[in-house]
Amino acid sequence: MQIIQTLLALALTLGILVTLHEYGHFWVARRFGVKVLRFSVGFGKPLFSWYDRHGTEFAIAAIPLGGYVKMLDEREGPVPEELRDQAFTSKPPSQRIAIAAAGPIANFMFAIFAYWLLSVVGVTHVAPIVGEVADESVAGQVGLQEGMEIHAVDGHRISSWRDVNMRILERAGEQGLITLDVSNGGARGTLSGELGGWRLSDDTPDPLAEFGITPWRPDVPAVLGQISDGGRAQAAGLRTGDRILAVSEQPVGNWFELVDFIRNAPGQTLTLVIERAGSEQSVQITPEAKTQDNGETIGFVGAGVETVSWPDNVLREVRYGPLAAIPVALDETWADTRLTLVAIKKMVTGLLSPSNLSGPITIARVAEASVSSGFEGFIRFLAYLSVSLGILNLLPVPVLDGGHIVYYTIEAIRKKPLSDEVQALGLRIGMAMILTLMVFALYNDLMRL
Repeated sequence: MQIIQTLLALALTLGILVTLHEYGHFWVARRFGVKVLRFSVGFGKPLFSWYDRHGTEFAIAAIPLGGYVKMLDEREGPVPEELRDQAFTSKPPSQRIAIAAAGPIANFMFAIFAYWLLSVVGVTHVAPIVGEVADESVAGQVGLQEGMEIHAVDGHRISSWRDVNMRILERAGEQGLITLDVSNGGARGTLSGELGGWRLSDDTPDPLAEFGITPWRPDVPAVLGQISDGGRAQAAGLRTGDRILAVSEQPVGNWFELVDFIRNAPGQTLTLVIERAGSEQSVQITPEAKTQDNGETIGFVGAGVETVSWPDNVLREVRYGPLAAIPVALDETWADTRLTLVAIKKMVTGLLSPSNLSGPITIARVAEASVSSGFEGFIRFLAYLSVSLGILNLLPVPVLDGGHIVYYTIEAIRKKPLSDEVQALGLRIGMAMILTLMVFALYNDLMRL
């Protein structure tokens, strides 16, 4: 069931972004009088299709890992004389450049709109207040302490843990100073320290943890809030409201300790000491063995925690008016763009391991998690992925939009196109580069399972 949910999340995510990207090409091509033969979301055999009054076929294809807009093109076969002025190849280089660039531009426009929408609707963030700081970590050397709230990183304003993640990711693999504006108990100040070339792990990078920060969170008592029908917790007679005091004579301090006990005991019988209606009693339970996507087997009893409210003083509501939200949306989109470009640069220069590159499996898992996290999480994920897709397609690699833009720019300068042999060679090189990148990303995905 989880695999199906993950695949559906991937199809939904890529379907939205690919449709937006290809619609950019489609819309501009139509504006310049180019006849569009097919608009396909996905590759392979169409699952279903329909035609509009212009004769364009709109198709949903079987492989949801991309899409394309097929235009009338003299390079792909003879074009009737009466339709020649509607062929893509009949248009001047400037118009072909605009058509090629329209897809990535549509991705950036969507990101701007998504961040504008979130800013207008308003979101509530948990303030970036530090919980624990790991010894000998960069955070510890900078001087961060428990209870400090982070307001800026290297002069960039911070309002959430996502912002902190984004800013410290930009500094991965670097030397030099990092500067944090913080407050603690009403007093504000600035901390700075050497990065020392700190790096992300090659496996499943967690920027905050590797930087040395554990975010503050309220105490979560081991009190049951949900009991799943047919689960081991229900079979053992556990009820909502039960507080777990001990597991097999080991005291339980909070919910996370209880989770650790359960996860580490698949198939083992445990004795729980619970408090119910003011009295204590013992209950035996055997966690069900459950295998996760990464192959790890954990214990599972089908019980959830009682909801714990965050204190009002650690919540920050961020909301802007329609006009004030525009520069905020532009800043957010630029931050995503800068992070993506910095990551590409660091992979090329070796400051960031290519093992951090992700493929469709990782994207699917993150998509499923973001869909489950709610509207804000999913929209932010879509916006960031849309920016990444736009940047990737603008790279000057034949096959990608950026490669076509380079070809058409050269043609505009030379007043004639590059020879068919040169373009064919570029196509083969570009295909080899993209296939190599895809295989490497898929390999990284498989190594993370």
